[in-house]
Amino acid sequence: MYGMARSGRAVAARLEERGDEVVAVDRTFGNELDLNLLTGVDVLVKSPGVRGEATLVSAARERGIPVWSEVEAAWRLLPPGTRVVGVTGTNGKTTTTELLGAIFRRAGRDVAVAGNVGTPLSTVRAAEWVVCELSSFQLEDVETLACDVAVLLNLEPDHLDRHGSFDAYRDAKLRIFERARVAVVPRSFPFGDLCESVTVVGFEASDPLPAEPLIRGAHNRENASAATAAARATGVGDDAIAETLRTFPGVPHRLELVATVGGISFVNDSKATNVAAARRALDAYADESVHVILGGSLKGESFAPLVDALGDNVRSVHLVGDASDELAAVLDGRAFHRDGALERAVGHAYEEAAPGDVVLLSPACASYDQYDNFEQRGEHFRRLVASLAP
Repeated sequence: MYGMARSGRAVAARLEERGDEVVAVDRTFGNELDLNLLTGVDVLVKSPGVRGEATLVSAARERGIPVWSEVEAAWRLLPPGTRVVGVTGTNGKTTTTELLGAIFRRAGRDVAVAGNVGTPLSTVRAAEWVVCELSSFQLEDVETLACDVAVLLNLEPDHLDRHGSFDAYRDAKLRIFERARVAVVPRSFPFGDLCESVTVVGFEASDPLPAEPLIRGAHNRENASAATAAARATGVGDDAIAETLRTFPGVPHRLELVATVGGISFVNDSKATNVAAARRALDAYADESVHVILGGSLKGESFAPLVDALGDNVRSVHLVGDASDELAAVLDGRAFHRDGALERAVGHAYEEAAPGDVVLLSPACASYDQYDNFEQRGEHFRRLVASLAP
């Protein structure tokens, strides 16, 4: 098992339970370059964070040792007869996955929600249905994964620092449709790229819904349309779908209203780790006065498309993290503040804002320059907001 973070530990534990001998490899162990570890190995399972060109992975392929993603191993460990709805896309995966899980529960289905949402798929021991969020990293090395329903929400540049090109990123995402029974895709998607044996169901934001979703933004209406199409494809009735759409509050770190201080709303969208996600967040607040916090670690994509989303309603722009220079370079003379760290950005935005305004953390960047993950960044934002004097 290569990569012993949360999902790697979970897969290793399940394999050991059934009597398999597991050799653990991790950069913290200092054994990543020890090729002797491949002696006698039947398969190398790699965590999502392990690159395909890592020395040990490349050596395994050269020796003819199969390389599986953590999700491929977890899929093989699922109880026979478990049915899977897989959800992928550049943005909206977690929201749509959790929304589908809520719809299934409302319909009385025995369902587990797992995958990239934070609960490793390998921890699912008994469930009739699994709704599984699948990232490009998890889909890179699947061989037998077969979704009853496979959902693609959207495809926009992301993780180019890992995949090297948009085409490679796209190819990883589209592996979700291999062996799928039903494909739920945007109507604008080129259906011809899918396997001929897949039944294709299209969706778009303007689709009629059983009820309007509680969660905010045109992008979340699109997520709701995708979830509705996927739920219907599994036989869930519209009553359960409608009631869930009306009541589902969303998930943390995605356009999450954390507090209102002095009449100013503070919104945590820390999960907006790419330009497309930040554009959607800005669009959701296009009718309100916004003070936006941008920046973090770089992922290899251009920030130029972000400028178009910064309308006249954006009263101030606050830059943080390693991406500050590149963001500043594309702002085309627009006023901005180089605040550097989130502490200063939150305080500065609060000073700039007036009652009725929105302070929006939607970074358009990953978090790894200053935080372990986007969740940690979002939690820090919450604490900073809580510390503000009303």
